[in-house]
Amino acid sequence: MASTTIDTPGGKPLGAAPPQAPIMPAEKVSGRTWMAVAAGMLGAFMAVLDIQITNSSLKDILGTLSATQEEGSWIATAYLVAEIIIIPMTGLLTRVFGMRNYMMGTTALFLGFSTLCGFAWNLPSMIVFRMLQGFTGGALIPMAMTLVMTKLPPSKRATGMAIFGLTATLAPSMGPTFGGYLSEIYGWPSIFYINWVPGLLLIGGIALGLDKEKTQASLLLNADWLGIAFMALGLGSLTIFLEEGNSKDWFDSAFIITFAAMAIVGLLGWVVNSALRPQPFVNLGLYGQRNFFAATALSMAMGMGLYGSSFLLPLYLGQIAGYSPMQIGEVIMWSGLPQLFIMPFVAKLSSKIDNRILCSFGLLLFGGSCMMNAYMDATTGYDQLLLSQIVRAFGQPFVMLTLSNFAMNGIQPKDMPSASSLINMTRNLGGSIGIALLATALTMREHFHSQRIGESVTNLALATQDRLATMTQSFIGQGMDPSAASDTALKAIDGIVRREAYVMAYNDGFFLVGMVLFACIGVLWFSDKVKAPSGGGGGGAH
Repeated sequence: MASTTIDTPGGKPLGAAPPQAPIMPAEKVSGRTWMAVAAGMLGAFMAVLDIQITNSSLKDILGTLSATQEEGSWIATAYLVAEIIIIPMTGLLTRVFGMRNYMMGTTALFLGFSTLCGFAWNLPSMIVFRMLQGFTGGALIPMAMTLVMTKLPPSKRATGMAIFGLTATLAPSMGPTFGGYLSEIYGWPSIFYINWVPGLLLIGGIALGLDKEKTQASLLLNADWLGIAFMALGLGSLTIFLEEGNSKDWFDSAFIITFAAMAIVGLLGWVVNSALRPQPFVNLGLYGQRNFFAATALSMAMGMGLYGSSFLLPLYLGQIAGYSPMQIGEVIMWSGLPQLFIMPFVAKLSSKIDNRILCSFGLLLFGGSCMMNAYMDATTGYDQLLLSQIVRAFGQPFVMLTLSNFAMNGIQPKDMPSASSLINMTRNLGGSIGIALLATALTMREHFHSQRIGESVTNLALATQDRLATMTQSFIGQGMDPSAASDTALKAIDGIVRREAYVMAYNDGFFLVGMVLFACIGVLWFSDKVKAPSGGGGGGAH
């Protein structure tokens, strides 16, 4: 009795049917291939980590570079703009240089630009180096998914996608943690120098794991340069519009209006050019496939949830709880670490259970964890947040792995690079949209709550008068003169009102993210039933 029996399309045992025999060796994956896939995952993790890693060290970086908080936002924006432009181009550049050459070359450049970020002497130099870092690192994200889909047989893809899902969810959670620890112990330049460790491992893994391929420089001559120009203009302008909109009061700013107009022109031009051109550089027609469209729409919402929650919580802990970067990292790591143990379990389930059920369960947990954070007060800290972080860690793997299965189900091998580029681009775009919406909601809701609380906390209210009198007496007791003590008491009351308004605004932000994730459950059921292949679907032919 053969232990390697596979089901045929009709569900019958193989028996003596000879045509199936050649498939058997393909199910075995060599150590070299796993080494290449693992190296690719390391690259994706490193690239996603670098989006968030500057967040917890931003104060120190801005102090060294003599820049304001508003100017400092360009340190993250420059990286995101470059990354989102290069992601759709990855398929073309892989065909030109070959996967092995391109991955090794782009990683070597990424390491060089990471080092230059650590040496940056002023804000403009940091922004330029971050942009170059994004251009070279961004390609590593879709290439990791392409490696899984092209180098692994269908039965092993669930495992590969599980590892890829880990990089996509673990890195945003671990970025602030890692950055906080490194900058507190070794200084902020170390957050860039640390890239050398995974970077060299990646280059070694790809060099040993992938075969050499010929370069086809002639493809650059016939490339869809008009489409690339429209894409770069559209996505780059859209990212700047989203990242800088809140700080510049959106459409009250000529700068923002200009970039909004450029984004519309670029994106429309890209779509029209792709429709008219026989061989566009990335196949936007994939959005016409129902499963792929549903998966990318959900991936965008997941990006909003992932990056949105990673944006809100560190901000709350720093501003309200007064946590240091290292303390913030200790809270956030609990939304990441448990995923290491959950993802293999989810990978096994995904080949046995309808992925829509698994994804719905994950969205319920992820949305529920955000709702748990929607009822914080000014005393909420590590102990109160621990459970919601663990619930989030349980939910995210169920969503990330199953979304990848939905997106890649039925995609032809020639379209794999386009599909992996588009789904990763959409998730990053969702992250930018989520952060932009939440930053705006935070500002608006803080003003709203300040006004509402201010209507109750007035000089005419007896409770306010009593509190002011008590605080004034306390300050006089500390040696202040009565006039200064009265002013200090008023400022303290105003500070409490502002603090409470901010806490309510953060709660509203988490509520908004939770509702978006719950709404995704309805969208999810418009897609077809999918299981990760234990013998052959989920990314192969229909």
